Amino acid sequence: MKPAPIALAIVLLAAAARAQAPLPPEPSGPIAAESELRDVVDRFAIDRLALGRRYPVEASPERFTRLRQFYADWKARVAALDYDKLSGEGRVDYQLLRSRIDYDLRLLDRQEQRLVEVKALVPFGPRLLALNDARIRMEKLDPAKAADALDRLAAEIEATRRSAESGSKPKHFDAFRAQEQISELKQALEAWYAFYAGYDPMFSWWNAAPQKKILKALDGYRSFLREKLLGIKSGEEEPIVGAPIGREALVADLQSEFVPYTPDELLKIADQEYAWCETEMKKAAREMGLGDDWKAALERVKNLYVPPGEQPELILKLAREAEDYMEKHELITVPPLAKEVWRMQMMSPERQKVNPFFTGGETISVSYPTDTMDQADKMMSMRGNNPHFARATVFHELIPGHHLQAFMNQRYNAHRRAFETPFWREGWSLYWEMLLWDRGFQQSPENKIGMLFWRMHRASRIIFSLRFHLGTMTPQECIDFLVEKGGHERANAEAEVRRSFNGSYPPLYQLAYMMGGLQFRALHKELVESGRMKDREFHDRIITGGTMPVEMVRARLTKQTLGKDFKTSWKYAGTTAR
Repeated sequence: MKPAPIALAIVLLAAAARAQAPLPPEPSGPIAAESELRDVVDRFAIDRLALGRRYPVEASPERFTRLRQFYADWKARVAALDYDKLSGEGRVDYQLLRSRIDYDLRLLDRQEQRLVEVKALVPFGPRLLALNDARIRMEKLDPAKAADALDRLAAEIEATRRSAESGSKPKHFDAFRAQEQISELKQALEAWYAFYAGYDPMFSWWNAAPQKKILKALDGYRSFLREKLLGIKSGEEEPIVGAPIGREALVADLQSEFVPYTPDELLKIADQEYAWCETEMKKAAREMGLGDDWKAALERVKNLYVPPGEQPELILKLAREAEDYMEKHELITVPPLAKEVWRMQMMSPERQKVNPFFTGGETISVSYPTDTMDQADKMMSMRGNNPHFARATVFHELIPGHHLQAFMNQRYNAHRRAFETPFWREGWSLYWEMLLWDRGFQQSPENKIGMLFWRMHRASRIIFSLRFHLGTMTPQECIDFLVEKGGHERANAEAEVRRSFNGSYPPLYQLAYMMGGLQFRALHKELVESGRMKDREFHDRIITGGTMPVEMVRARLTKQTLGKDFKTSWKYAGTTAR
């Protein structure tokens, strides 16, 4: 059907208006030239993801063998590149890709070593996984032989349990990892069984009973490990265990992030940053008429929370305040679409056990109490997410922080998402907390307390996470440290430590906030405060360059000539003026 004349006119007028409308603003300054290794990096990342989907069970021996071959092939491929013919952007990608491969290989070594350490508690693991691996390889199954294998495995699990009951008690950490691995083995076995059951009548005839038997054996053994060896009662919160990696591994990981400091040097930097925060806290407390008692000032600020139901309105107001500030002071280009598409959701009570504060990106997830939480948890949630704490959190998570980062990463140098690092991602957001502090964005003493709480928290994260991985602090001591030195609510401190060590964050993640922030701050001093760049050009060139360790950001912006065997040496700490 043809459109009516009036409707057609409206359509044509709208199209004409769109054609004449100005395009969204582009970031200022020259956008990074496209690297000639862009497709190479994309291929690496896509192939790595494909193998991850093909070998989904971490403990599978086949997975380790295949991934080691994958990384060996890629090491050879990178080494064969003609480095001298690469542009500056290409050399950056070369260094990043080589470092990424070496880091991923170290992660494989750690994963495999953890399996070796608990092998005595889960000796049946490889044989059980062999069933699922054969299914994934699409090998033809003999149902009778599969039933026999299940029966023998069930007997082996029972024998392993009896041995654990009568033998010497294993290390707490080993027992915890063993029960985790048993849970993964059970999931793999259930996936194996579900593939055949009901589709192959002979499979179900042979394997229904053995499957029940082995699942019962796995459940019984896991319950024994949890209840008898670990003391975890049914329905209780999982203990915070973590996996300390030690000094040598920390140093190696720091080298992969192009950070030329030892753990001991980083602890000294953290102590200095904490001391600065404490001094500024006392100044703000005096402004509030509380003398040097910054903890009393912190308590007063915590109690300025908004009533339940009003937090979303507060978050929106704080987000728009930050966006307006960016544009008014020409600090960074904010595309209108970036302001339009971010959204808000409320965080579930279960997730708040791990994330007591906001998380963000295109959707900011707001942590605030629900009617199902008990009174103490409600109060801790409101106090810990008061307007003055939230003021820094909102721009950290949205604009110019994580949401703007992700928005630009998808549109400029997107291949560098393969080099994702918390030093760039979290460091960038924390850097803005530092920069806006230096520019006087905090205004009131209550806002100063709110911003300083987070700054102090980042310094505390370096201290407790490094000491944990060095083996000098337990998870409980980390919780106590955050309460006593950082002014945290105890439930929030426990959630923070749980989040840090539950296995979903790499060992350097928590220290990366402040270390990355200090790196960006030093780079700002080098390029902006020296007069070589304006703020907007500086920030636009960083955020359009893609994610990477910050020393490589510096190499790009300063047009540094990178030798093929480049080693990190940038001593950024101590170069920024307060």
